Amino acid sequence: MNNAKNSEQSTLASLQSDDVFEALDTRKGGLSAEEIQEKREMFGFNKIDEPEGESVFIQFIRHFISLMAVLLWVGGTVAFFFTDTPQLGIAIWLVNVINGLFSFFQESKASKATDALKKMLSSYARVVRNNSEQQILTEELVPGDVLMVEEGDKIAADARLISSNDLQVNQSALTGESNPVRRNELPISPEDLSSFEYKNMIFAGTTVSSGSGTAVVTKTAMNTEFGKIAKLTQSLGDEKSPLQKDLDKLTKQISIIAISVGVLFFLAAILFVEQPVAQAFVFSLGMIVAFIPEGLLPTVTLSLAMAVQRMAKEHALVKKLSSVEALGSTSVICSDKTGTLTQNEMTVNHVWLPTQEFEVTGLGYAPEGEIQADGTSIDANNHADLKLILSAAALCSNARILPPNEENPRYTVLGDPTEACLGVAAEKAGLVPEAIESQAMRLRELPFDSTRKRMSTIHQLTKPLDGAKKIAYAKGAPKETVDLCTTIRVDGKVIPLDEEQRISIMEANDQYARQGLRVLAIAYRDLSKAENLPRAMSEYTPELIEQDMVFIGLVVMADPPREEVAAAVEKCREADIRIIMITGDYGLTAESIAKRIGIVKGEHPRVITGTELEKMTDESLKEALSDEVIFARVAPDQKYRVVVNLQELGNVVAVTGDGVNDAPALKKADIGVAMGITGTDVAKESADMILTDDNFSSIVRAVEEGRAVYDNIQKFLLYIFNSNMSEAVPSAAFLLSRGMIPLPLTIMQILAIDLGTDLIPALGLGTELPEPTVMQRPPRPKHATLLNRKILIKAFLWYGIIASAIAMGAYFYVNLIHGNAFANLADSGLIYRQATTMTLGAIIFCQIGAAFNSRTETQSVFSIGLFSNKLINNGIIFEVFLLIILAYVPLFHGLFNTAPLAMLDWIFLILCPIPVVGLEEARKYYIRHKNKKEAA
Repeated sequence: MNNAKNSEQSTLASLQSDDVFEALDTRKGGLSAEEIQEKREMFGFNKIDEPEGESVFIQFIRHFISLMAVLLWVGGTVAFFFTDTPQLGIAIWLVNVINGLFSFFQESKASKATDALKKMLSSYARVVRNNSEQQILTEELVPGDVLMVEEGDKIAADARLISSNDLQVNQSALTGESNPVRRNELPISPEDLSSFEYKNMIFAGTTVSSGSGTAVVTKTAMNTEFGKIAKLTQSLGDEKSPLQKDLDKLTKQISIIAISVGVLFFLAAILFVEQPVAQAFVFSLGMIVAFIPEGLLPTVTLSLAMAVQRMAKEHALVKKLSSVEALGSTSVICSDKTGTLTQNEMTVNHVWLPTQEFEVTGLGYAPEGEIQADGTSIDANNHADLKLILSAAALCSNARILPPNEENPRYTVLGDPTEACLGVAAEKAGLVPEAIESQAMRLRELPFDSTRKRMSTIHQLTKPLDGAKKIAYAKGAPKETVDLCTTIRVDGKVIPLDEEQRISIMEANDQYARQGLRVLAIAYRDLSKAENLPRAMSEYTPELIEQDMVFIGLVVMADPPREEVAAAVEKCREADIRIIMITGDYGLTAESIAKRIGIVKGEHPRVITGTELEKMTDESLKEALSDEVIFARVAPDQKYRVVVNLQELGNVVAVTGDGVNDAPALKKADIGVAMGITGTDVAKESADMILTDDNFSSIVRAVEEGRAVYDNIQKFLLYIFNSNMSEAVPSAAFLLSRGMIPLPLTIMQILAIDLGTDLIPALGLGTELPEPTVMQRPPRPKHATLLNRKILIKAFLWYGIIASAIAMGAYFYVNLIHGNAFANLADSGLIYRQATTMTLGAIIFCQIGAAFNSRTETQSVFSIGLFSNKLINNGIIFEVFLLIILAYVPLFHGLFNTAPLAMLDWIFLILCPIPVVGLEEARKYYIRHKNKKEAA
């Protein structure tokens, strides 16, 4: 079967381009709808089979065999079989079961969230079907489809080329060889060659490094070469993220604390209270369970999943849950200009010729508007040079515009928006794109690259231009294009280009650039008279063609800043996040836009061009990065260098990119951000996050969510340690008093608190929205830890002390109203059980206050809405309901040492959260007042 497939591939490789269509049962105009349906039924969708992951059973069991889980299983077994408290063993097992079930449930929920994100991260392919160019999902490709590929595309199926323009493909995903290989449509003799060496074949899983081409799909899905080795590539496991490693470390630290506390209480129980070893062991085991953060991992998973879902609604798709963590500590954002900070809805608004300037009316991609000179409408058919510059600009372009339809009420751009607006300008001038193309058949394209900063196309003219039948048109950056020109076209005549005219051109360019406008220069060359050109068109290179050119004029485009970007930039300033513009555009244009949206505040910010950057040492670059700076006319490899130096300065860097050459910088960055609309497949694959709206503001909102995730994990830790303190103090009172204070809180009650208060409200804290002030503080340090001294002090010495005092007060209160003084505290019977029930209830109600307190850092909880977190509200209801069951259902009285409470007792408990919340609100007010005073 495999030999048959190889034979089929070799046969296709040996055919002429025109014969390929017949062999694959298709045509140049593409497949019809009926043919597509037939092939779909025959070959299925173009999808690589997903690798078999862990079975649901294995995923389920994994949550019950961690180090701490095993410790609890063993402890429960000892308590059940070797002590007189089998109910404690059952309770400890129950803790394990509930924690395992909860973790499994949250992991499943997060998995569904990431699966939903994968569906949103669809890739597309450009094809010709039913004689028209279309954009379809890659999974809809079928054998026989006419596929169009260009620089930056990830090839989605095996295909046989039928035309190409300097096409180079990176096949490293299949062959391991990272150097791009050239591909063309010429037939070959495939003897003694592997399929990867067929120069007229392109393969699924590879990427287009440069150039463009058209091919006919030969194989899809698992029948492709990539499909054959997919299982090998899918077997690699994911490395743990820094947050996951930090959580592993944190869990071990807390486990060590828990075991240490357990050992300490075990020794104290033997030495101070002289308990039997078995009883002391059970006592210490209860304390270990109390200190284990059962809900930590589910809370983190839920917090990440909720943040990612919120970010998706804000047009930022994070490819992995763990990528959110770096967003919170981002200190520098390196952003492109076009499309990210600007609207990327290019509109030609001026055309500059050496002797005249024209205005172009109308906005967007609708061909509505006209060309005007001094307020008078101009038809390009009556103005030779205007017709030439608009025709040349439109011909030297690959973009297409689809008119509105039922699915999309707006004009849709296929390709580069900059190129799309050139054809629109030609239509506004009275030119018909189809007529222009029919009179100038394209023979070859020399694609744009970021080093040359231009592209050229070669055409055969049906109506000669000044005798020229074969002509090359070029469009690109003004300086780089003018440097190629030796002559200039003025009023229909070609004359030598002198220095004065060069200065005049660049002055016009600078004038437009200062207004934040984008400028392209248009030039041409008569190839009919050119000497020493190769006979084969495929041997034409930019060096051979782009010389001795004739300058025509400038096409000027407006791409205004996005309305919401200025506010997002200001928010970054408040958050102490630097924004550095790194663009391939002209320096004055970049400076103008940067000033308008507030990226730079100085009157004369430093603008470093790619040429200057090339000459700078890393030391001088680091020095420049310490101040306001804009990078203009830089190549992608230079963007990578800027990122490296920023990271060496200790920054956490987010970088935007859209092109194939941006991939190294995107991968190197702490957070690589690709553009979803204009981004190439290669850029999207290299990035950690994709912006579906290409909008800078979406990055800022994502940073906000990233900060919130980290905050929420710390809120959880604060809440958990607070409850640990109030659980430990009653036991410590029992031990330190040598039993004079009967145990105010039993081990079973501690477990009830763990199951009732540490899970649902803690999870609720994991779903908290970003605080209003989250972007009004500097980024957290790169090496900050989740558990820090500030959290421990607040949990143990503030929240914990308050809750412990109230809990012990509740215990003594019951004893006092029943006439039992300190020296004669009840140690058994109804009063003792009521006293321990009140201790339990006081801790639970203090935890209600602690849940509210933990929701904000310094803001008043009332400012965000006391009951605005539904999950915390549900947790509170569950806590109170649990307490009622334990206090009033006789079945649980013996098991948990509880008893019914009186009305006065309930009033006491209901009042417990008031001092907890009130004291914390006073502290927060003091901090806010102090911060405001210091800021003033």
